[in-house]
Amino acid sequence: MKHMHRLFASLSALVVMGDPGRLFAQSGDEYEQAPIRYSTTAPKDVISKLEARLHSGELKLTGDDRANFETLLRELNIPVASQVLVFSKTSFQRERIKPTTPRAIYFNDECYLGWVPGGLFEVASMDPELGPIFYSFDPHEQTLPNKARFSRDEDCLRCHGGQFVRGIPAVFVRTVHSDAAGDPLLKFGTEVVDHRTPFSDRWGGWYVTGRHGPSVHRGNVFACEEKGELVVHYEPGANVTNLAPYFDLRPHLTHTSDIVALMVMEHQLATQNALTRAAFSSRRMLHYQTSVQRDLKETVTDEPTYDSVKRVLDNAAQDVVDHLLFKDEAPLPEGGIQGSPEFQQTFQARGRRSPAGESLRDFDLTQHLFRNRCSHLIDSAQFHALPAHLKSRIYTRLAKALHAKNPDPRYAYLPADERTRIVVLLRATHADLPANWVVN
Repeated sequence: MKHMHRLFASLSALVVMGDPGRLFAQSGDEYEQAPIRYSTTAPKDVISKLEARLHSGELKLTGDDRANFETLLRELNIPVASQVLVFSKTSFQRERIKPTTPRAIYFNDECYLGWVPGGLFEVASMDPELGPIFYSFDPHEQTLPNKARFSRDEDCLRCHGGQFVRGIPAVFVRTVHSDAAGDPLLKFGTEVVDHRTPFSDRWGGWYVTGRHGPSVHRGNVFACEEKGELVVHYEPGANVTNLAPYFDLRPHLTHTSDIVALMVMEHQLATQNALTRAAFSSRRMLHYQTSVQRDLKETVTDEPTYDSVKRVLDNAAQDVVDHLLFKDEAPLPEGGIQGSPEFQQTFQARGRRSPAGESLRDFDLTQHLFRNRCSHLIDSAQFHALPAHLKSRIYTRLAKALHAKNPDPRYAYLPADERTRIVVLLRATHADLPANWVVN
């Protein structure tokens, strides 16, 4: 009987392992269970470090709303030139947001800071292991002893906890048709934007500054419903370089909602979601494998041994590489795009450069967003913190994708000279590249 019980347990484990999606389906959000424990795990992100400085008195915020917001941008090394503006009422501060008072978002590689003048500061900070952590900061609240100024905001998870990007706490940009009051016309659809989204479908509900030739997008315009049909004219919103006709620019820190900044932010958000999903799924499956091994009194190892675990890690690695290498990237408009020189300069200045002066942050802006289509986020803290067995699979897939003469057909859209440049750049600048990483 003991042998039969062990055999039954082993078969049951294999059946469950064959359908990983069922493992945690009965117990709420998967990321709230072991080993992730998203909401109860203390973050190690840039905001937790900033909060410690506020608590100790090393950093003080003593100005008005605008001055305090500018201080936070400086302390977090977020450039003002990254400003993008959204007028659709798609934030929990929806009562403050409208086309004449848009919400401003500023960002760098690891933190997104939003503000509607007069309202709360909204923060999404990328934790190396937990992914995005959502905070609110009330600039009008008096500082009290032992009270955090940055409060982890559970309300954000109503939308960012799996409603639009399934299974993970996620950061994202939505495009949605909005009326002249900023109310989204949801019956006509909404879409999460990433590098695959056609240019013509982007930025509904957003202001966009920059030039892009004869092509049109959904930014800078308002929609309405007439007799059950959507009515919107996109041409007036094309190639806008001055937002003064739309609203009073003075409350905001700069006058742009830059087209290049928007596209960089969209790429970052989608890639960070891919990293979060890959890390969570890999850690869950390795944790589950360990639990099964203990239950069955097998040798416990952190090496993936079950085929189901290996498949999950392999699929996660492929999804990450697809995002890193801009697979299925939507083409730019004919003639390319032109945006803010200030944003491009501040963004490119953060990049490590090869001896030849090249960087993964160099823009193309004619056919593609970047000259070298391997994401700069490969050098982010979130990437470096990925489980070792997942990361090794990513590097293996990258080597096959960037092969000089016989690349993986999945990535054959990358021409040989670009593959060569990416390999040279990774070898020269990537701090985490394995010593034995070989691309033949």
